[in-house]
Amino acid sequence: MQKSFYVRAIWDESARVFYSDSDIHGLHIEAKTADEFEEVLRDCAAELILANHISPNDLATLPMRELIPTILWQKPEVVVA
Repeated sequence: MQKSFYVRAIWDESARVFYSDSDIHGLHIEAKTADEFEEVLRDCAAELILANHISPNDLATLPMRELIPTILWQKPEVVVA
């Protein structure tokens, strides 16, 4: 069974940053723009999934199609002034 993970960018008005809400262990993002948030997400999410959600036994025994995660991400529609 393929693993699915979610990532949401939430706007913090007082800090003026997007921060992450996710079920990917170890993923903590703060960024001033949604584009910057997405760039950090793309740079590190897959590696964190591999490090924190897939065991050596999984790597040795599961077919490749079950190891490739799905990351559900939708760019926020918040317009930052």
